[in-house]
Amino acid sequence: MKTDDKKNNTLKETNISQDSHYTGSGNPVSRRFFLHSAGIGAIALGLQQFGCSSSKKAIQQQSVIPPVQGFERAAYDQEVSKSWVPFSDRKVRVGIAGYGYCKFGADFGFQKHPNVEIAAVTDLFPDRCAGLAKACGCSKTYPSFEELVKDDSIEAVFIATDAASHFKHATMALQHGMHVASAVPAVFGSLEDAEKLFEAVKSSGLKYMMFETSHFREDNYSMRKIYETGGLGKIVYSEGEYFHYMPEPLPSFKDWRVGLPPQWYPTHSNAYHICVTGGSFTEVSCIGVTGIVSHLQASNNRYKNPFGTEIAQFRTDDGGVSRMGVSWDTPGDGGERGRVRGQRGTFYGRYEGLEKNLPDLNRPALPPGVPPGGHGGSHGYLMNEFVTSIIQDRKPLVNIAMALNLTVAGIVAHQSAMKNGELIKIPQYKI
Repeated sequence: MKTDDKKNNTLKETNISQDSHYTGSGNPVSRRFFLHSAGIGAIALGLQQFGCSSSKKAIQQQSVIPPVQGFERAAYDQEVSKSWVPFSDRKVRVGIAGYGYCKFGADFGFQKHPNVEIAAVTDLFPDRCAGLAKACGCSKTYPSFEELVKDDSIEAVFIATDAASHFKHATMALQHGMHVASAVPAVFGSLEDAEKLFEAVKSSGLKYMMFETSHFREDNYSMRKIYETGGLGKIVYSEGEYFHYMPEPLPSFKDWRVGLPPQWYPTHSNAYHICVTGGSFTEVSCIGVTGIVSHLQASNNRYKNPFGTEIAQFRTDDGGVSRMGVSWDTPGDGGERGRVRGQRGTFYGRYEGLEKNLPDLNRPALPPGVPPGGHGGSHGYLMNEFVTSIIQDRKPLVNIAMALNLTVAGIVAHQSAMKNGELIKIPQYKI
């Protein structure tokens, strides 16, 4: 364990670290690959998507411990950004919390958006707080989130703190009249907190958006656009996977990642149905497979979680079936991916179906200077969507209902796994 993470564990229980979470992913694949590589099937897609090659020279034994997933960057295309059209001179004053292991606070590009002013930043650790301030070009800092939300000049906050604190910090910001963007998950293992957060957002009248990175991955974006224009028809079957081999958990405040139940971190996989259709899962049967690494033994983690892998089968709100898997203890090819089968077409790395005239599948232009960023180029799009929703006073994508539908399904799935696959109904959220 690193020195700064040992230091985390010495903090008082009431002092929550501003430690950003991690998420994972494989390498991005361009839209042109999805749609125009005729004759290349799902196997070839998988090879390209995760940095493999079918050439003899490239076929080598790979390390079973991959680098931290999610830090790959999509290319920044200056020509595409030229088509962005300014729509307001307003600058939203944003506060940013969290600069931990993954330095997520600065990674979504708020500081580069022409309609944003970074008003203040915070992290419990002075060195991290200074690093976040430097990365964001901001001189105003606060020693804690509790102090930052007292600043009445701040209109919105981005919460990149430890997963266990997302609910606490989101509700605190809403109570102080601030719009909220949060890293995933929306809540951490608690159905009660989900209900409280839902009510807090509704009663506040403020914007809430969860930054689910799969939502703006190229494949998910393409699926959604084709679905919205009828090219997939009713989704009969969908799959999503978030596979991230962790024989040792990544550093985290109070070791919140140690023994983490896989389906408590379900949003990257669940997005391959919910973010495509805008729907939800209504009930689940989930099978857990006993973990084989140390921290995934029930006696070795605070969650009493015995599972390293959890595979959930969901019924969808429109009568379809979805399989969503999360795994921490299976080495090899990993990342975030999904596929859908509908009554008019499928998307398995590319569209195949009855629709002959597909919609424009290019993701929209970002403001000049705002890179698409990590997780397959999703970071900049999520940030821009949140900022734009505030200025235009409209409901953001991955709003509170979608955020909770993505998150809560996994919480219930873990309950099912702990009950040997018992079929359990899932709370529904709609706005």
